[in-house]
Amino acid sequence: MHNNLIILAGGASSRMKKEASVKNLTEEEILQANERSKGLIGVGANGRPLLDYLLLNAKKAGYKKIYIIIGEQGDLFKEFYGSDDKNNDFHDLNISFAVQYIPEGRIKPFGTADALLQAVEQFPELNTQYYSVCNSDNLYSTEALLALRETDAPNAFISYDRDAMEFPLERISRFAIVKLDANNCLVDILEKPTADVLDSYKDSEGKLRVSMNAFKFNGAVLYSYLKDCPVHPERDEKELPTVLLNSLKENGNTALGIPFSEHVPDLTAKEDINEVKEYLKKHYPVLDWNA
Repeated sequence: MHNNLIILAGGASSRMKKEASVKNLTEEEILQANERSKGLIGVGANGRPLLDYLLLNAKKAGYKKIYIIIGEQGDLFKEFYGSDDKNNDFHDLNISFAVQYIPEGRIKPFGTADALLQAVEQFPELNTQYYSVCNSDNLYSTEALLALRETDAPNAFISYDRDAMEFPLERISRFAIVKLDANNCLVDILEKPTADVLDSYKDSEGKLRVSMNAFKFNGAVLYSYLKDCPVHPERDEKELPTVLLNSLKENGNTALGIPFSEHVPDLTAKEDINEVKEYLKKHYPVLDWNA
């Protein structure tokens, strides 16, 4: 069992900054969506950000040390969660910040694998430990985060039932699907699946499974694969699924897909803001750090 959670929050939030097709957002919500990292948009009670709720669930799951990967202009995170670079106390969580720097010649960050590489190089103790990794703009349940923390598998990810996701079908159809073996270990990840291959990717329960970037990793093994991660030919980024699949080629069936059937709120675009606000009102009427 480990106590480290790394939260990816250094992305460019480009889809969030696009013009919204919905008209029921306030000027302040539009301003925040255009200027803030997605996890800091004030969708909760008293204008608190989505990241508060993720941290609350992480605390309930037993995580102690939180590493938030921020961008070079990520000072607003420190206004919310602590002004020091490391070891801030936020509701008994120890919060540190890693910075994802943009390489010379690029205008956007270099992807999730690059973000994690920069984090573990800034906090090298992670390369001798186990840690979990997740997005800052998804609200993972306490139970899912706890499952990552408690599993004995050297690497793992939450393997979500695609049919339990409360998103429009068109959106769900774009999610990458995973192929698992009979023991629920990862075999493959397929991006942009077409209808003719879906049956061959169903698991032993007959369900299609998707990853929402909630992982557990063995830091000692993963580091070399992070360093050697190739650039995705279409998206021009270095991505964590690529790192995981490359590590499996040399280390066998070492990534357990932990099955879960639940919705994961997602704050990707302006159209998601009101849906996430309503979800929080229903499921988190009070943000109680002492519960």
